[in-house]
Amino acid sequence: MVGGSRLRAWKATLGGLMVVLAAPTACAGPYQYYEGTGIHDTTAGEVAGGWENVEGTRVVLRKDGTALLEKLDGQDFDFEDGWRLSGTGTWQLTDDNGGQVVRLTLTARTRAESRPTATATDTSTPEPPPTYAWSFYVDRDQNDELKLFFFHGDPDIGNTYVMTRETGS
Repeated sequence: MVGGSRLRAWKATLGGLMVVLAAPTACAGPYQYYEGTGIHDTTAGEVAGGWENVEGTRVVLRKDGTALLEKLDGQDFDFEDGWRLSGTGTWQLTDDNGGQVVRLTLTARTRAESRPTATATDTSTPEPPPTYAWSFYVDRDQNDELKLFFFHGDPDIGNTYVMTRETGS
């Protein structure tokens, strides 16, 4: 019987060790370790202009580095709060090892509203922030057209908020 209890103890120890080792990756969603699109050839002049998405969001990135935002939702978990911000701000195109990113900062909020399909996880909806910053990844679609996106919601799901060139731009 001594051998059987040692075997059970060894199995329990090994099982516990596997749980401890697996825990750090258990919630590692698609974008938690996202390294970027690998796009490095876009210019600020190409990014400048009007952008929109299917939810009625509109962003104008001006060549002078200023921006106009209309009904832009929060990224990551802030999206779940259901607010949409409008106002003015600044933007810049950055580049790192993973690819290019548009850094957009709302500096003067002119309006805050709720998204019609908001699924706030808390019944007490938090006050929308007076300023906010987004990081849009720069990518290209199958037709080589630019698109901008960020991740929103639960990181395990990997939902993307995609902005395409404004119709007529």
